[in-house]
This record gives sequence, C-alpha cells and structure tokens, in this order.
Amino acid sequence: MTVLGNKVNPHSPTYLENQQAMLALIEDLESELELSRAGGGEKYVQRHRERGKLLARERIELLLDPDSPFLELCPLAAWGTSFNVGASLIFGLGVVEDTICVISANDPTVKGGASNPYTMKKAHRAADIARENRLPLINLVESGGADLPNQAEIFIPGGRMFRDLTQLSAEGIPTISLVFGNSTAGGAYVPGMSDYIVMVKERAKVFLGGPPLVKMATGEESDDEELGGAEMHARVSGLCDFMAENELDCIGIGRQIVKRLNVTRPGGWRTITDKGARGYGNLAVLGHGSLQRRSFGEPKYSQHELLGIPSSDAKIPYDPRDVLARILDSSDFDEFKPLYGTSLVTGWGSIYGFPIGILANHRGVLFSQEAQKATQFIQLANQSDTPLVFLQNTTGYMVGKDYEQGGIIKDGAKMINAVSNSRVPHLTINIGASYGAGNYGMCGKAFNPRFLFAWPNARSSVMGSAQLAGVLSIVARQAAEAQGREFDEAADQEMRSFVEAQIESESIAKFISGRLYDDGIIDPRDTRTVLGMCLEVVYQNGVAGTRGYGIYRM
Repeated sequence: MTVLGNKVNPHSPTYLENQQAMLALIEDLESELELSRAGGGEKYVQRHRERGKLLARERIELLLDPDSPFLELCPLAAWGTSFNVGASLIFGLGVVEDTICVISANDPTVKGGASNPYTMKKAHRAADIARENRLPLINLVESGGADLPNQAEIFIPGGRMFRDLTQLSAEGIPTISLVFGNSTAGGAYVPGMSDYIVMVKERAKVFLGGPPLVKMATGEESDDEELGGAEMHARVSGLCDFMAENELDCIGIGRQIVKRLNVTRPGGWRTITDKGARGYGNLAVLGHGSLQRRSFGEPKYSQHELLGIPSSDAKIPYDPRDVLARILDSSDFDEFKPLYGTSLVTGWGSIYGFPIGILANHRGVLFSQEAQKATQFIQLANQSDTPLVFLQNTTGYMVGKDYEQGGIIKDGAKMINAVSNSRVPHLTINIGASYGAGNYGMCGKAFNPRFLFAWPNARSSVMGSAQLAGVLSIVARQAAEAQGREFDEAADQEMRSFVEAQIESESIAKFISGRLYDDGIIDPRDTRTVLGMCLEVVYQNGVAGTRGYGIYRM
C-alpha cells in the first residue's frame, strides 16, 4: 500500500484564504439551487397544493426506497437565461426496489410543466444516461407540452425524446410513465411510447389535442375525460396499463412495476458509506436518508479539508495528490511514471472498493511528455478494464516554437486519440480550470464521459479571459499596421475590458452548468460520495476496455 502523505496545513493563511473563497462560492451555489427547488414560486406551489397534488420532489421521494439518496443532475439548467433555473424538469439517479433508476419528473408549478429548450436538453441527457448504463427510466409526468412561444427551438429537437424512448425499449431498457396530470400534444407520446403506463384516476389526462384544439380542428364538442382521461384510456383505448386511485397509489404501482422487472442488481448504493452525503450541491438525501456502509478503508485525511486546497486564485495551480489523499480508499495511490511528465499525475486507486485509474493535472500545462504518458496510461486502463477518473485543472497544451517543433500537436493528438477510442467508463470532474484543447484531452463534455461534474471554482473556455482579449488586441494591432492606420489605444483598452468581462462571465461554473455542459456543480466535500455513486452505476453492467486503437501519428 502506497499511502499519500499529508502536506496540507489547515491553519496556514493560504489555506484559510482558499477555504473562505470556496465557502463563498458554495453559499452562492446554494442560493441558485434554492431557485431551482422553488419551482414556479410560492404562488404556483400553493395553487398546486390546493388542488390536492404532491410536488414533483415529493413524488420522487415517495418513489425512492426509504432512506436512499437521490443524486440530482443538471439542477442549474437554464441558469443565466430567461427561463426558470432548473428548466421545469427534475431528473437524477435514485434507488427503487433495490434497482438504480434514472428518474425524471416534470415540475407543473413552472408554466404547467411546459417544455422549453433546456427542458429538452435535460430529457435527452436523462435518456443518454439510461442507455449508457442500462438503467430503467421512470418518467413522472405532468406537463402542458411545448412552451409554444419557443416552439421554433423545441419542435424539431424535441422529436429525439420519442426516438430515445422507443430505442431504449428496443434495447431491453425498461421505460415507465407515471401520469399525475396533463400530458398533452407531443407530450402525450411520452407515456404513449413507454413500456408501462400508470394513470391517476380523474387527474391524468393524455391526449394529442385538448377540447379547444379539437373544437377548432373538427368542430367537435368534447371534454377532457372523453378525450384522454385515465378511465377512458383504461377501459376504451387501452393506452393505460394500470389505473391508480390517487397519487400515492400511482407511485406504489410504479414501485411494484420496477420490482417485477427482473433487473434488480445487488447493491443499489448500499455499498457506499454515508460519509459525505450531507446534501451539498446537487447531492440531495431526501427524507432522513443516508448511504449505508461497507468495510473498506476511509481516506486518512478529512474531506472537509478539500475546501481549502483549491487555490482562490485560478492562476495558481495546486497539487491534485492533496485531493486524491481525501477521496481514495485508505488514501492509497500507486502513481504511474511519477518522474516523467510531472505536470500530469497518473496512477491507480479505488473509491468504495471500485478500482479506478486517475489522470489529474498538476501544474496546468500539458507538454509532450504528459501527453505521451497519458496515452500509455489510458491504454493500460483499457487493457485491465478499469474505469478512468479525470480531474481537470489545465490551461491546455503548451504553445511556442520549441514545443511546436518538438511535436506537441502529434503528441496531443495521441492523447486525444486514446481518450476518444477508450471504451472503459470515464468520470470527469473539473476541479479548477479546463481551457483549450486540454479540455478535450482530459475528457471534456464533447468526449462523452459517463458523468461530468464541476466544483464551484471551476472555469472553462477556449482560453483564459486575459489571454483571449490579448490575442484579439494583437490581431487588431497587426491589422492596423498592415493597413497603415494609427492604432486606437483607447478603443483597444475598452475592447479588452469588454471581452475580458464577457469571457469571465461565460467561463464560470454556473454558466457552463446552466447550458448542460456538465451534470452539475458539487461541493468538493461530496466528491468521494458522488464518484462512488457513479462507479456503482458504471460497474453494475461490467466494464470492458478497447483492445485496439486507431493510427497514432508517430
């Protein structure tokens, strides 16, 4: 066993400064998450309750096994846009009848649960996770369909939701719809294309066109129940498989369906300790839940110290081994090539007993040696069928005459080739910065990691704001010289200030998460727990790596 040492002094001025900066970011994050949890606001929540209905999060809590966690994903969807934070849809991973499922619930307190462009993106992400990990998909439906003023951005991409449901079913991945209220227009096909449909009596309404549309289209007079009520679909159309007496009965029938799926796998997160499951970030332990323990070594050092390890100044790198010492089992880490390509840390460890390979940026820049080292390590992980965890904190691949002549492009291409063609599951966490092609080499969103999370201090863009503004300034100056014009220094300074402010605002974690370029922002103290939950998911279907790669440019 190679136990990582402790180099962190929690009483040093630097640590305390870092800790305060991180706590401020976490407090800000929590306030944004409260907006998501608030749904459409107090007025619409109260109206929903007065109708005798449960809120979407209450439905999820009752669906889950008692005292089990719910890992909410993409909770800040639509942040920084004109749409409600959360995008009127809640989804994540939870355990139902000892089976890990993807659970998606419309929030009817937000415009009646109508779908906007970010709702569509969340629904697509939910289906992707169900397919990649072969998890049952449970939709808790109450939606007015498309948000019509935004139909131009919804209609065409929205069709993918129906394709996903039918393909999941064809691949033997169960799809279940529990219908609590309206499911209208295109939204009617969500239950219509599910394997199992439960509808609440006198509440659920599933139809392609409601009474006003039918009246306009055909002149026919009809009511909601005749067109799409639960009893009609149970007795006449046959769309409804089970008619529930009320919402609690609907949820109970849903649990029973999962029980009979014959897909239960031992575990269901019972292998993971309750340490860290405090409900920070998007990790919500509903009710009085906790994660159960198993006998394996906890990290030697406190996970609370992860608050003061990341630098408060994004330009100052920090040693990822200090992070690994607080998330790996027994703080045990077998480092691979520790003396070669030292700005990238690679090696083997485990989390909650699940073996992993780790790639973590150290001093930010990726040179040729780091790229070569990463390429070999990724190949080894695939040979041994070991999932990979990427801890991003990189400014990208090194530039400059000597490095270009030394082959940085072809060496970076090897690393990106290895990441692209790797078949073991990838889990990525941005723990600082993820700039330029370094984002690609360290398995950013475009490279389809199974799960991708960010810490509150994370940033991501094509390059740092000052560098990007400086590049534009140099280009403008050269253009002026080429045209024989006098360069306007005042205008240049104004441009640089404007661009820096824009890039800063577009690179912060909330902006990136709001556009669903990750699965959520997590408190650093929840890193071990969240990774453990995701590893339970990816390991339950087996892990198999690539045995061959494409052509490497030598």
